[in-house]
Amino acid sequence: MASYGNRSADVQLNSAPKQSWVRRMADSDYAVGWLFSLPFLILWVWWFLFPFVQSFIRSFQNVSFTALNDAKFVGLENYIKILNDPEFYQAVLHSLQIVVIAVPIQTVLGLLMALLVNQKIKGKGIFRTVFFIPYITSQIAITTVFMMLFKKGTFVTDFFALFGFGNVTWFADTNYALLFVSILFIFQQCGFSMIVYLSALQEVPKDLYEAGQMDGASKWAQFRYITVPYLKPITFFVVSVATILGFQIYDQIAAISRYGALGSPAGATSTVVTYFYQHGIRYMNIGYGSAAVVLFFFIIMIITFLQKKWLDDKE
Repeated sequence: MASYGNRSADVQLNSAPKQSWVRRMADSDYAVGWLFSLPFLILWVWWFLFPFVQSFIRSFQNVSFTALNDAKFVGLENYIKILNDPEFYQAVLHSLQIVVIAVPIQTVLGLLMALLVNQKIKGKGIFRTVFFIPYITSQIAITTVFMMLFKKGTFVTDFFALFGFGNVTWFADTNYALLFVSILFIFQQCGFSMIVYLSALQEVPKDLYEAGQMDGASKWAQFRYITVPYLKPITFFVVSVATILGFQIYDQIAAISRYGALGSPAGATSTVVTYFYQHGIRYMNIGYGSAAVVLFFFIIMIITFLQKKWLDDKE
């Protein structure tokens, strides 16, 4: 009887209607996650993936805005021309200089600002707002204000002259124009880094600091051995975002060059973005400009990979 009962139970279980994979997915949290992610996924495909694939295809063609239907396959010709163009290497070098100067400084300043507004001090909400405002302010507006401040004879250039810098109009001088752009980027990007670091600092478990205090660790030791390691993933995010944005600088350079050629003065502020804008948009050579965009994408990927590897090695 017992065996018969077991067989009956097995038959009932096996005869139970099986749910289709569509039904199972609809009843799971997996579907809910995809449902919330779908709008972003659609926008990502439309605004990034589709244009990139199109640019990748165009990079192997000789095509211009005036003759879109007359595209001619040229293979690697556009890439060969770019890699043999000295202006491209100059643009890459200028972009790297901006990133090397601005990214470490804005990362450190963003962390220091986050540490400040994370303290129990009066008016920290005001400080937080003041620090973040430049990030949401028009880049053209801030560039215009800085151009007035960094003219020859102003108190700003007089102050920097005390430290050996030339008392010149920075954005019009080939020796200082790129540094001027870097300062603009630092000023505008610090607020974003501060907000990201602040949100991470507020998530650090308090018991870690309490344990450190019980062991007699100083404030510096707690910062070095608790805060910094805990913020490592956030630091990678901040550095990666700042690096990408540093390579994408355009509005500030366009504002500086409003009365001259893009990349003025004398090409001192030409970057990767201005390079493919000049060739792809102004000269209407879509194929050549698309090849520059694809190369720019892989440059960013390589640099981001090296940054990740460096942070992993530091650990």
